[in-house]
Amino acid sequence: MKRFLFPAAVVLAASLTAARFFSNALQPPASSREWPEYLGGPDRNHYSPLDQINASNVGKLQIAWEYHSKDSGQVQCNAIIVDGTLYGITASCQVFALDAATGQEKWRYKEANKGGVNTTRGVTYWSNNDDKRILFASGSNLCAVDARTGVLIPSFGTDGKASLKAGLGPTAADKFVISNTPGTIFGDVIIMPLRLSEGSDAALGYIQAFNVKTGKIAWVFRTIPNPGEFGYETWPKDAYKNTNIGGANNWSGMAIDRQRGIVYVPTGSAAFDFYGGNRKGQNLFANCLLALDAKTGKRIWHYQFVHHDIWDRDLPAPPNLITVKSQGKTVDAVAQITKTGHVFVFDRVTGKPLFPIKETPYPKSSLPDEYTWPTQPVPTKPAPFSRQTISEADLSPLAENRDSLLATYRRSKVGPYQPLGKTPALVYPGLDGGGEWGGAAVDPDGIMYVNANEMAWVLSLRDTPKDEELAHLSPGEKLYTLNCAVCHRPDRKGNPTSGYPSLVNIGQRRDREFVSKLITSGKGMMPGFTRFSESEKQALTAFLFGDEKVEATSAKPGKKEPYVPYKFNGYTKFLDSNGYPAIRPPWGTLTAIDLNTGEHLWQKPFGELKELTAKGIPQTGAESYGGPVVTASGLLFIAASKDGMFRVIDKKTGAVLWQTELPAAGYATPSTYEVNGKQYIVIACGGTKLGTKKGDSYVAFALP
Repeated sequence: MKRFLFPAAVVLAASLTAARFFSNALQPPASSREWPEYLGGPDRNHYSPLDQINASNVGKLQIAWEYHSKDSGQVQCNAIIVDGTLYGITASCQVFALDAATGQEKWRYKEANKGGVNTTRGVTYWSNNDDKRILFASGSNLCAVDARTGVLIPSFGTDGKASLKAGLGPTAADKFVISNTPGTIFGDVIIMPLRLSEGSDAALGYIQAFNVKTGKIAWVFRTIPNPGEFGYETWPKDAYKNTNIGGANNWSGMAIDRQRGIVYVPTGSAAFDFYGGNRKGQNLFANCLLALDAKTGKRIWHYQFVHHDIWDRDLPAPPNLITVKSQGKTVDAVAQITKTGHVFVFDRVTGKPLFPIKETPYPKSSLPDEYTWPTQPVPTKPAPFSRQTISEADLSPLAENRDSLLATYRRSKVGPYQPLGKTPALVYPGLDGGGEWGGAAVDPDGIMYVNANEMAWVLSLRDTPKDEELAHLSPGEKLYTLNCAVCHRPDRKGNPTSGYPSLVNIGQRRDREFVSKLITSGKGMMPGFTRFSESEKQALTAFLFGDEKVEATSAKPGKKEPYVPYKFNGYTKFLDSNGYPAIRPPWGTLTAIDLNTGEHLWQKPFGELKELTAKGIPQTGAESYGGPVVTASGLLFIAASKDGMFRVIDKKTGAVLWQTELPAAGYATPSTYEVNGKQYIVIACGGTKLGTKKGDSYVAFALP
């Protein structure tokens, strides 16, 4: 595609202006012996200069402390450590502070009367002299507590809370808006990621900066532009009104170059995710890496990775800010991993690609009202870290039902960027990558270490049912059919192997109040249905509990989801009859890539299915969520895999040097830090995802 850049003089002026502001700006602590920010620092490189734990002594690692929150469930938190205190979050989003050397709790903040909760990846620290704050999202609010006590700061927003909808305009008032990822600090503002609905009822995914002291909006960048703004012409003329188009949000986090005053913001797809007939055009600034002036929110440059996305190809992780050698020169660069398993590398200031990118033709949609973009960008280097295609020969040799897998393969459209329609498409890499939210680690030599999933998904659309086709259903069953059945299936048995639990006999596991609150707030990766009226929630809850009175009058309607002609048929992994990936192993990998040259240094299967290894089957790899940490001693520390292991790996060879089983799988990125001369490495162990057992602990390791 044609890239749109500001003239170099404007870029330079913006950088110098921000740099002057930076000289007086308030920033997070810069100690390299701790872990003061999400993923280790503003560059999001997962790197630590600590070297006490090294290849010669790693075998002596032992548990230094274990903190039990007594709040079991999936925890994706990358804990931060500042001035000897560890700040983290529990499965139900209770924020806590621990003594980082002992694991003793100092305080805990818990929201009152909270229903369903969403997974959160951590918190943000900010200080100015004696004013020390922890900022985090709770529901649709950005909260600020005193870092020493955990008490809400009343001067921030309203009694310590500011609405995450504040800069999104009036259409967001009744829409689902939360945040899963810590914000990014620049001076006295925090720039916040947002998670939205992925349907036609999604809010606008604007990038918002909030004043850290007051909670007021500092600036807003509109990712779906207004009339007269750059990019407006890449949408239908009324897209900005948010009547049936939304999204283009940053949910995965950001990186920031504070010296230049540039924040790098990866965005996701426009919504509805899987159909774009109502948003004809390229759709800027969805699926982009945005370089914004961190002081003003003005665009400096951007690059779009997927044009007119109908595959949910959000950018899944914060970019990495790196320094590499390119054509004999030292270049400050930014690298972005993708769900498709690619790495794109750009000059950090100008946005110029460091390796050529080819606009590659792909098939047109078969739907009469869908207009897919004719090309998509593919970098010539580095080579993808995930396979890009699968053939019949790539079906799993371990599958006992190969004939039925072959039939599914043959009736599906296969290949990159196959448009979704009524014929199933085999999407590979799948919706969870390739690259995923754990992100990549990069060392000072410009070597990237990235774990990846190797899982295909079977996706398709169907006609949206007409009102008369649903007329025989009770109000609660109709709501379920239109909003819930896509994931939990019409029979309510769910799709546990793809991550969607059964709702059969839900009343035996949860009370009515919990379920009603969950419908509004969401839980885990389920969005909340904030548009439902109270009577609609009651009807849906009654249907789920099996006691809806069908002779009663219809539920008073809330806001109706905007109409689109097609419904998504659900998130379905391509699995064999035993629940294993239906393609040939490896099913998970860990890859080292030299970003100076674009060459792969090594790739290894990552993760293990122990029951298969016990049968003598070579290591298959497994799905993973969470990323690695790399240290100056040449070690990679990583959990992430469903096998529940915590591994230390030689960064030069990919060889496993040490491993131990965690109390529950660690679906998070570890943190490493030093207190009183001792190096620790800590990982959140919540399990739960991928059918693994639940946990409630943070485990810290150290040498004796």
